Amino acid sequence: MADPKGFLTHGRELPARRPVDVRIRDWREVYEDFPRPALTKQAARCMDCGIPFCHNGCPLGNLIPEWNDLVYRDDWREAIERLHATNNFPEFTGRLCPAPCESACVLGINSDPVAIKRVEVEIVDRAFAEGWVTPQPPAAKTGRKVAIVGSGPAGLAAAQQLTRAGHDVVVFERADRIGGLLRYGIPEFKMEKRHVDRRIAQMEAEGTEFRTGVNVGVDVTAARLREEFDAVVLAGGATAWRDLPVPGRELKGVYQAMEYLPPANKTQEGDYAESPISAEGKHVVVIGGGDTGADCIGTAIRQGALSVTQLEIMPRPPETRPGSQPWPTYPMLFKMESAHEELEAGAGDRVYAVSTTEFAGDGEGNVRALRLVEVEGPAAGFKPIPGTEREIPAELVTLAMGFLGPEKGPLLNDLAALSGDPESFFDARGNVARNASYETSVEGVFAAGDMGRGQSLIVWAIAEGRSAAAAVDRHLSGRTVLPVPIPPTARPLV
Repeated sequence: MADPKGFLTHGRELPARRPVDVRIRDWREVYEDFPRPALTKQAARCMDCGIPFCHNGCPLGNLIPEWNDLVYRDDWREAIERLHATNNFPEFTGRLCPAPCESACVLGINSDPVAIKRVEVEIVDRAFAEGWVTPQPPAAKTGRKVAIVGSGPAGLAAAQQLTRAGHDVVVFERADRIGGLLRYGIPEFKMEKRHVDRRIAQMEAEGTEFRTGVNVGVDVTAARLREEFDAVVLAGGATAWRDLPVPGRELKGVYQAMEYLPPANKTQEGDYAESPISAEGKHVVVIGGGDTGADCIGTAIRQGALSVTQLEIMPRPPETRPGSQPWPTYPMLFKMESAHEELEAGAGDRVYAVSTTEFAGDGEGNVRALRLVEVEGPAAGFKPIPGTEREIPAELVTLAMGFLGPEKGPLLNDLAALSGDPESFFDARGNVARNASYETSVEGVFAAGDMGRGQSLIVWAIAEGRSAAAAVDRHLSGRTVLPVPIPPTARPLV
């Protein structure tokens, strides 16, 4: 145990965010450096409880009490070893994961939970700074070839594990750079892309091959992929976005979040002088109250939006854990992300319990305003409240309402046909169906991450990538030494 009295003597503390008026002028990450003594105190708050529920909260099974204790004892080299034992990319999860581990922290029953994410990210950042993160190429090669389709967190995790097991791994990505949602969906102010780049460099040094600009199913057919590779892992994510079919949807200026965010990220990569979809000088409305909506808010503010309004159909969440969501479950609480802080400091607002009824045009095909109505809660079926209709200015609208599953394009349609029973290739929710070993109804084809699970968390994507890698290794070699972080959760094929 770190400090037997640490949870009694130290309160929860996180690094300060840079001042709003400073950080909105650049795209750097929003947090200031966290002093080492302060971090040691946060690690000391870990109780080393008899049953560490944080393990249950974390899909990766991260050894949280162990590396908290190691940080407290100033054994950072061993701390990164314990962290990497369960998580390929702690610099991603430490910045982007909503931390279900913290919701399950035993200390959180009657106090503030341990700042697990902050300890995690400090461990891995120091490890990179000290040169402790090095390539781990396999000791021997198996001669087997594996194709990974998609380079998001699930695909990257599966690729690294299988490469280290000795297989020849090729990652196919249809975008021009590796990283998937990490690259083009997550804004720079939440995670600078240098963190992705250095992991890719490590993986290339280990032997993983990356091929960008390849739309599998079009540029390379599913049949050819199966001919050239001994196994295929589908890790393309749940990229079929939810739309809003109301009058005026066709107007120029109404975009999906994943049409708006990628060019903004490409601008930071140096591809554009300025984003072709810019909020500069415009009234912006973001529809959707989740993390993607917050990403759109922060992006629009940095682009110089005149005003930003975020709309959410659900009521405002409570600030404390409700009785219906008891510990150690993950509660739906009111969150103040950095983008929300920036919103409230400027000309912006978050509006709850409203539904969009129409986009109004300016007569020249451009969106001019958005018409909305207040609604009753989900128990009432979001019934409109008469007399609450109003109009707000909207010259740029982003739809951030989540995703419906994987895209049903040539790749999945062709694989479904190859299965002999196209209907069984997808589950009832439209995701790629797989058995307890992550294998689809097409022999040698596996599915990991959001493509098989549906829209979920980055920590689940990495966990599924690792689990699928172990299943593929066992399929190819008859056995595996790769760790399995989570029990099989995929539904059996019917």
